[in-house]
Amino acid sequence: MEASKTIALVAHDNRKPALLEWVRYNWVTLIGHKIVCTGTTGRLVEETIIEMAGGTAPDGLQVRRLKSGPLGGDQQLGALIADGQIDAVIFFWDPMSPQPHDVDVKALLRIAVLYDVPMACNRSTADFVISSPLMHKEYSPSPIDLASYIDRKIP
Repeated sequence: MEASKTIALVAHDNRKPALLEWVRYNWVTLIGHKIVCTGTTGRLVEETIIEMAGGTAPDGLQVRRLKSGPLGGDQQLGALIADGQIDAVIFFWDPMSPQPHDVDVKALLRIAVLYDVPMACNRSTADFVISSPLMHKEYSPSPIDLASYIDRKIP
């Protein structure tokens, strides 16, 4: 991981206000990193950062928008994690509402753990992640050794 990270920001509809409040608090830090978002969250995050910056996009602002989660955005994000293109995930998911794409959400959580990508699912953890000294340094994660799985013998 380089010193400048690629951070995924994701939020279910009922949690978007909480994520945007977090973005308002951390926007200066976030513009030093690349941001990847699913669907509407990406538009809202970009609008929020521009608003906080006085109405114009700050130099260095990079927000990549994927599809909406239920339309495949969670799977796109999972693929980026598997390809080593995401360094941290901030995912404000809604534990109180059923989601039409619950299996995709579970798969996203699984793939982040499998590839040793830090994932925050609430404000407190997101605050710890973004304020960590490691957020601004090079870092080498220790993913699970998959060689035995990849090279396994199939009966």
